[in-house]
Amino acid sequence: MKTLKYVLVNIVGTLLRFLPWSYPGGLLEIGQPDDSSPVLMTCNYRLTVERVLRSLMGMDAHLLVANSDGVNVWCAATGGRLTSHDVISVLKTSGIEERVSHRSVVLPQLAATGVEAGVVESKSGWQVIWGPVYAQDLPRFLREGQDEGRTMRMVRFPLGQRVEMATAYAFPLSLLVGVVTALWWRHAFVPSVVAVWGLCLAVYLTFPAYRSWPGPAGKGSGVVLAGLVASWAVAMVCAAGYSFVVAGAEWGGIARWGVLTLVVLVVLGIDLLGSTPVYKSGLHEDRRLRVELDLAKCHGAGACVEVCPRDCYELDQGRGKVSMPGSIRCVQCGACIVQCPCDALSFATPDGGTIAPETVRRFKLNLMGSRVEE
Repeated sequence: MKTLKYVLVNIVGTLLRFLPWSYPGGLLEIGQPDDSSPVLMTCNYRLTVERVLRSLMGMDAHLLVANSDGVNVWCAATGGRLTSHDVISVLKTSGIEERVSHRSVVLPQLAATGVEAGVVESKSGWQVIWGPVYAQDLPRFLREGQDEGRTMRMVRFPLGQRVEMATAYAFPLSLLVGVVTALWWRHAFVPSVVAVWGLCLAVYLTFPAYRSWPGPAGKGSGVVLAGLVASWAVAMVCAAGYSFVVAGAEWGGIARWGVLTLVVLVVLGIDLLGSTPVYKSGLHEDRRLRVELDLAKCHGAGACVEVCPRDCYELDQGRGKVSMPGSIRCVQCGACIVQCPCDALSFATPDGGTIAPETVRRFKLNLMGSRVEE
């Protein structure tokens, strides 16, 4: 029964990926935890909670569910929906302090864009430990004494995630296209719905093949250009073949297929980069920013190494300094700036200006990528 519920939650959560879906907040007991069992925290996005619970099956742990307005960890933290206050609130109101003898809580690494570890520690007395990016790595993370290694810090865009994103777009688009064709182009109802799913899957499944193509507008622009052009060309070949073989060589039909596929691909391309974890949204002004390191202020605390989801940093413990050999991978999430206790990191703007750490901490990104006060 639990497996069936988990499958259904994943199906519904994937089909309705862009809608908030809340899970009751508070404390959940996994297995038979005692006062020395680990304490973990996640957001109250139902799909995330279910996946964390699934990953921790067979273990004994306390799981805190903090309010994020039913939004996933990274989006909620970046957008000011999952904050230090939300973490402190669930620590203080859940009753966890009476259940454990320690004061260490494992937070999802992707919450580092909005949850300040220093604030949580100073106001609650709980030590923050940044966990892995993916829930599936939690058992290994806990077994290995919370020394998870760099591979568990990296966001990736594997096949499963690409299928999920394709499905998240294909479902609402196919509903819309299905209604339109049912009313004005009935004989194309089934093939049009199939075409929508095929285009969405094609764009995301072939992502690794064209993500490195060069683009005229800078880093990542080639992804959109290559993906859309290649997908539209293939779609038109298929549409022409369908029209000539099945629909009787109807040129008007080919034109309609051209418009339909172009509209679908334009919708996908509006923020293709932002729908991946390995590029910054093309709609966000932050994509033009650059993380700047002030070595004079750096004391080698290493918080940036712990929270960077793209493995941009190296810590030289001998010198007590960090460097940024992987800066080309940076997605300007700002987690390193938010967490740096030395304020050695900041955003540099294209015009030579600077966005100070206190500004990044105070102002969060809205849906259009503009920073507004938290």
